This record gives sequence, C-alpha cells and structure tokens, in this order.
Amino acid sequence: MRILHTGDWHLGRTLLGADLLDHQQAFLDWLVGQVHERAIDLVVIAGDVYDRAIPPVDAVRMLSHALERLARTSTVVLTPGNHDSAARLGFGAGVMGTRVRILAEPAGIGTPVVVSDAAGPVAVYGIPYLHPDLTRYALAAVPDEPLARSHQAVVGAAMDRVRADLAQRSGTRSVVVAHAFVGGTEPSDSEQDIRVGGVDRVSESVFDGVDYVALGHLHGPQRVGGTDRIRYAGSPLAFSFGERNQQKSVTVVDLDSAGGVTVELVPAPVPRRLVDVRGSIDDIESGAFRSAADAWVRVAVTDTVHPERMYARVKDHFPYALAITHEPADRGERAAARAVTATSDPVEVAADFVSFATGAAPTDDDRAILTEAYEAAALALQREGDR
Repeated sequence: MRILHTGDWHLGRTLLGADLLDHQQAFLDWLVGQVHERAIDLVVIAGDVYDRAIPPVDAVRMLSHALERLARTSTVVLTPGNHDSAARLGFGAGVMGTRVRILAEPAGIGTPVVVSDAAGPVAVYGIPYLHPDLTRYALAAVPDEPLARSHQAVVGAAMDRVRADLAQRSGTRSVVVAHAFVGGTEPSDSEQDIRVGGVDRVSESVFDGVDYVALGHLHGPQRVGGTDRIRYAGSPLAFSFGERNQQKSVTVVDLDSAGGVTVELVPAPVPRRLVDVRGSIDDIESGAFRSAADAWVRVAVTDTVHPERMYARVKDHFPYALAITHEPADRGERAAARAVTATSDPVEVAADFVSFATGAAPTDDDRAILTEAYEAAALALQREGDR
C-alpha cells in the first residue's frame, strides 16, 4: 500500500503578519498533484490542520476543497492536533463518506479505519492530540481511577487500546496517525508548548507493535529512533525564521505485504525563501545582499548609530522584509537574549518579569506557581476552543 504522510498544515497562519493562505493553497495544489501522479492509496494528515481552534473562513473552505480533491483518488484519514478544536474539525465525521475519515474522538481510538489492497487489510488508527487533564479519566482502564497527569500516560493508554484491537485482527497490517511529542526528536521554535506538569514528551516505546506511526506536531521532517517505522512528516512551509534551513517535504511510505516500510521524502515547493540579513545600512544599499531581494527577510542593521529613515531605506532593497531591527554590532549579548518573541517560553518570560520586578530570581516555589498558572490558562483556552 502506498501512503502519503503529511500534517501540521496550520491553515490560516501568518508569518510575522504576512498572510500565508496563497502559499498554503499552492502547497495543497501541489499535494493533490503528487497524490494523483504517485498513485497514493492512503493520505494520512497528522493534526494541526488549522492554526487555531476557530479558523478563518478562507481556511475552512481551503480544507474542504482539498479533502474533496484528495478523496477522488485516495482514502484520507486525519486527526486533530493541539492547534485544532477536535469538536470543530470532527464536525460531520459520522456522516462523511468512506473516502474521508476524521478520527477526532478519544473514545474511538481503538476503532480503526480499515483499507485494503492486494495484500490484504490495513488498520489505520487515529490518536488525536490528548491533553492529559481532559482525557486522563476518559482513557483510564478503571473508572474513577484517573491516569497519571502526563502525556506518557494518556498516549500509552491510547496505544493499549490500539494493540488490544489489533490483537483480534490476525494478519492485519497497521498504521497509527498521532499528534504528540516523542522523546529524542528535534523541535522547532514555532511549535506551541504542550507541557502539562512540566512534561510534554512520550517515549518511542509507547508505539511498539505497529507497522508505521505517522506523527504530527514537530515541524522538521525526521525519524524517531533508528528506523523509518516512526516518523514526523514536518510542516509543508517554514512558519518561523528558525525553520528557514529545514528542507520541507511530505513522506511517501510503501507498506509491503509483511508490514515493512520503505520511505521517500518528496521535497515540497518553496513559494518564498526565508533569509536572515545582518549588516550595515551601507552594506545593504551597496547591493551586497541583492540575492535576497525576492525573499522574506529578517533584517538586522548593525550601524552604531541608528540610521536616518532606516525602515524606508531597507524596504527599498527588500520589499518582502518582515522584520527590521537596529542591532548595533557592539550591543551586549545579554540584552539580545532577553528579547521576548511569540515563541518564547511563557514560564521563563514570567520568571524574567519576577526578577525584574523584585530584583531577585524566582524561587522553586515561585516557579511552581507560575507553571501552575500557565497550565491553567492553557487548559482554559483548550476547553474554550472545544466549545
């Protein structure tokens, strides 16, 4: 069976204020073409389909049209990520045709979508993003005895359900589509923090017993462990300058009759490059960086004195500049390290504020309170998104 593994589309996302919808549409058009040309049997989308729980209308229409086109030739299975609202993404899942299956409910984790080829059936299980505080009771083996408050516990319980069902399907190959952070992998700076109780990672061994595990959450394509059995497809576009050097791709998996996998990474199109430019205003105006004129750039101007009309002069040479800052070459590294961005650790930002306001670093007890407050706020947002 030929499988195309993708995910982390983040439809509706912007990049430092730049609208990405046209670029996301270009990726989806390319993806549909690849599915047709490569005779893909099964498309699996491993969560974070949207960038937020209540996506913009244009993103909803984009997804609807993409699924319609993909389903003309392939079976499509998708599951929600931590950015999605499972309830909203899963709306209508019960009445959709067999060609598009949205596996959004934790209660249905042990019930697979079964697709077949000449070698027999393949059971495809979906594990949506599981917030421990919202699922540790629902996934518990014993009523009123909740699982531990960790991602390891809830994902482990989900996989126990998968293995229990799979044990009743002799000779059936298996695929798990999951949205989680597996240990030993390399995160990017644009991924949303999912820690609960200070822990966000699950072990590779939790996915034992499955032929292929299609993961979502991390934006860099990579395998987990020493084989291609467990992989992240990564995001189709760079969603931060920290991802500018990643080779974005989709993963094509050939699943043989014995459950063995052969993987090919198919490079995704790059609608516009991301480039860092650092130099004096004279360097910029001399044309030294003209090769980046058509790229999205982040520009640091290093003159000792703030140049006159700095922003306008930089934009004359870089019309797609997304960030322009004045960073004198002799500025201390300490000041730069304290800059707060959208991807900064919220607990560390709060701890820095405590240090600034009180003149002393927060104690362990202070940090515990800050962490508890952050997690409570994050949980409230998750619940609000599912309403």
